Amino acid sequence: MKRKDILGLYELEAEEIDEILSVGMSMKKLLLQNIKRLPHLQGRSVTTLFYENSTRTRSSFELAAKYMGAHVLSISVATSSVQKGETLVDTGKTLDAMRNDVMIIRHPVGGAPRLLAKTVKAHVINAGDGMNEHPSQALLDMLTMQENLGHIAGLKVAIIGDILHSRVAKSNLYGLTKLGASVSMYAPRTLMPTDIDKMGAKVCSSREEAVEGADIVMGLRIQLERQHAGCFPSLGEYAKYYGVNEEIMKYAKPGALVMHPGPVNRGVELTSGLIDGETGRIEEQVLSGIAVRMAMLFLLTKEEVA
Repeated sequence: MKRKDILGLYELEAEEIDEILSVGMSMKKLLLQNIKRLPHLQGRSVTTLFYENSTRTRSSFELAAKYMGAHVLSISVATSSVQKGETLVDTGKTLDAMRNDVMIIRHPVGGAPRLLAKTVKAHVINAGDGMNEHPSQALLDMLTMQENLGHIAGLKVAIIGDILHSRVAKSNLYGLTKLGASVSMYAPRTLMPTDIDKMGAKVCSSREEAVEGADIVMGLRIQLERQHAGCFPSLGEYAKYYGVNEEIMKYAKPGALVMHPGPVNRGVELTSGLIDGETGRIEEQVLSGIAVRMAMLFLLTKEEVA
């Protein structure tokens, strides 16, 4: 990989995505063998800088770095100099002065990782910015799909839920279409972005249409604060008309995979039967997350390590 940073799948070429997935597959094989001490980042320092709460993404990146031998610094913004008024640019310059090699940032404002990347010499990885992108989540989703189905080109992926606020949905849309998959989306009108069809999505008028013939059905987390904002009447009504259940899955291909970026509101986006069923891949996505983040860290730094 020739680029300095990974800021989103919108700007990655299909070949770069394939390279990350290929290395991610190799890393996952090592993890499945319980091999968790690798020399790839020996002597390197990795900092996680999260301006939003996170469990899965943050811990996954930190484990990925530690498994490859890096020194990991985790900065809690709530107790950092940010609370004293320090800007993102100044925080980045300070971390650069400490000779950090990689900075992994999550920020509520779209474009913040790009600003940081322009400021620092270190490699920057976007771990989610506002309503923009979440590239590592989409990559782990694609790794899970590829591992289970053997390919991505030609697959039909249905994404159902809060598309408007979902950076996961957008990154998946960019990545999947670049690798030759088709993406169908369905959501309440209040949670569907305008013009997303121009970005390559097929916007559907019903769950049945979205799921018809799908190889993968992906639910998205309903952010409960959206209920108070009046984006949908109630959780019960959302589950009834927009949730994914066993009846709706009958429209998908037999054995279609069920996925979700987590955490799941059980009984709202997906039924417990689907989450825990034979075709559910949510726990597998978690392990794919560590593997693909190991791949991202390795590919960004490998020329320097070599």
